[in-house]
Amino acid sequence: MTDHVEIEQKFDVDEDFERPDFGALPGVTAAAPVVLRLAATYFDTQGDRLAANKITLRRRTGGTDEGWHLKLPAADGNRQELHEPLGGSADEVPERFASRVAEVTGGRPLAPIAQLDTERTVVTLTRDDGHTVAEVADDRVTARRLNGAPGGGAGQPLRWREVEVEVPEPEPELQQAAADLLLAAGARPSGQASKLGRLLSS
Repeated sequence: MTDHVEIEQKFDVDEDFERPDFGALPGVTAAAPVVLRLAATYFDTQGDRLAANKITLRRRTGGTDEGWHLKLPAADGNRQELHEPLGGSADEVPERFASRVAEVTGGRPLAPIAQLDTERTVVTLTRDDGHTVAEVADDRVTARRLNGAPGGGAGQPLRWREVEVEVPEPEPELQQAAADLLLAAGARPSGQASKLGRLLSS
């Protein structure tokens, strides 16, 4: 169980976007890209109370941090991310998370509302000492509302591509340099704070 503050920048890109060479950034080495396949089920109440309060609750398989994730608003526009292991049930929200959002849910049950499948290409950036200073995730996303989801049934899948730059701790110069590199390659600052938010607002 690990908790941390999520510090990331999100960018929208076109389907044919060509990812720039992040090894060109000063003072870092870019590892070879690694492709991951992630499957996430998102949970909320009738009326999407969590989403309305900028809270995200999901169970995700695949990747290096599979498990349950609860994302809460934090300072400076970042989010606090809490983790729990997958556990034995795909539908039973961990008690720690259910308790944490109980004031928001108001006793309404949490149920699956959406499924997001992501093909993620990760480029890890390190310093000369091997210390990881950033991860760049190039995501191709397929998202859909689930049948019987509170607030609406299943619709046509929504597909898009986005790039996230996440740092374990603030690195303003590196973050700006990475953003400048992406913008020069044709990326655009994302208008959505989360993947689920994009689906729900579509």
